[in-house]
Amino acid sequence: MTETMRKERKGMFLIDNQSRLAVYEQIIAQAERFILTGILKSDEMMPSVRSLSLTLAINPNTIQKAYSDLERRGITYTVKGKGSFVSPSAAEILSRERLKELDRVRSLSHELAIAGIDKKLVYEAVDKGYSEKGDEQN
Repeated sequence: MTETMRKERKGMFLIDNQSRLAVYEQIIAQAERFILTGILKSDEMMPSVRSLSLTLAINPNTIQKAYSDLERRGITYTVKGKGSFVSPSAAEILSRERLKELDRVRSLSHELAIAGIDKKLVYEAVDKGYSEKGDEQN
């Protein structure tokens, strides 16, 4: 398990300045991962925009942009004067979104087959992705 994964398991948001993903997208991706892995649970309060902004040393508008996206998709909800909370249906919504990604996997595997990439290499890449999750039983 990488150091990043260890820190994430503790629920600590991290920003990778070398990432191709925009900072707000990294926050969204990590919040989604925390929800799917049970680090953030249904109706649990998300870190406040202000505290996360201070912790990560980034503009609060960036955090707000990420939180707005999560709320628009039904992953979180806001209680005025209290903050953002994980929606009771968040894990289900995220799981449904992930299932839609299978179409991309099918399309990519078709492109790889056309390019002559050995199926064994594709399987190995998928296995590696699953093992990086930290649970090789799935």
